[in-house]
Amino acid sequence: MRPSPDTLLIHGDAELAGDGSLAPPVFPSVTHAAADAAEFSDMASRPRHPRFYTRYGHPTHERAARLIAGLEGAETALMTASGMGAISAVALGLLKAGDLAVGQASHYMGTTKLFTELLPRFGVRTRLVDQTDTGALVSAIGEGARLVMVETPVNPTMAVTDLAEVAAAARAAGAISVADNTFATPINQRPLEHGIDLVVHSATKYLGGHHDLIAGAVAGPAALVERIWDSAIVLGATLGAFDAWLLLRGMRTLPLRVARANDNAMAVARFLERHPRVEAVHYPGLESHPQHALAGRQMSGFGGVVAVRIRGGYLPAARFTASLRLFANAVSLGGVESLAVHAAAMWAGTLNEAQMREAGVEPGLVRLACGIEAADDLTADLAQALDTDAG
Repeated sequence: MRPSPDTLLIHGDAELAGDGSLAPPVFPSVTHAAADAAEFSDMASRPRHPRFYTRYGHPTHERAARLIAGLEGAETALMTASGMGAISAVALGLLKAGDLAVGQASHYMGTTKLFTELLPRFGVRTRLVDQTDTGALVSAIGEGARLVMVETPVNPTMAVTDLAEVAAAARAAGAISVADNTFATPINQRPLEHGIDLVVHSATKYLGGHHDLIAGAVAGPAALVERIWDSAIVLGATLGAFDAWLLLRGMRTLPLRVARANDNAMAVARFLERHPRVEAVHYPGLESHPQHALAGRQMSGFGGVVAVRIRGGYLPAARFTASLRLFANAVSLGGVESLAVHAAAMWAGTLNEAQMREAGVEPGLVRLACGIEAADDLTADLAQALDTDAG
């Protein structure tokens, strides 16, 4: 019987401990000695050997990967130095010049730039389609896609992609489907169960959970992950030993943190939906979300991120964000602390105005990433910030 995520995250890597220690050790060495030439040859040729050279594998990588694969229901997983390290390794490991890669009009900004700037430089054709128009997305995949990249809920608008429909279309076209599951986490959503081939994570966010590490992961069938590993060791987005150890420690409490963030986000979304200074709230858990039914079919929880559009546009949104006290005005998400970012201000440093319009990043949009504080304190902070700006 498959253990629950709560149990898996405590005991799922125990057999890799070796020495019986409950807390995993940190191995700072990047290289390991071999007894003889035969052992050295075996270490150098075996994919992701944990005791050869850290770019090829690491004992703590192995433990973290075991847990992530177990959470996603995957055969195996590969650790990288960041979420974009994982996404880039997937794209560059599986695509070649002339291939078509289909993505969403709205993605994390790094993924958007990968599709619009980097991949075309190497002869890869790319198409970005509105993820809420499932028919258009399926049609684009049917034009001969080799890779399909989705992200759901998407950053920062919280739009939802139909995983089952995309997976079926990709399979019919002979394409590999990839889902960025960072926002949902495998506690709330498991894309492989809907037919998706590979899952990627910015483990910096909920998996780590404390804003103190940068890491990424790819999970899926061993044959696909090994193909990606071949490119990952060349690209060199290698997760450091201490960050891997911090990630392993952070994941132990993932179900507890995600459950609290889910509850806080729902409370925040319901509060904001009733406030007269708020023009719109985007959260899949709300009945008013246009894709609420779809989210309910493929998610068991709706995540800790809420997007809110402040009436009046850019300047009122900027004043609102600056007036918050518990929500730190900071990028990232998924940690124990709540964060707020004025999306139009942050995305402007990376995307041009046309790309922001395409991604649905409107001038008054603020992304709220709820932590694990008391919900009443978070809504009180939002109330005082809205009242301050109104004054």
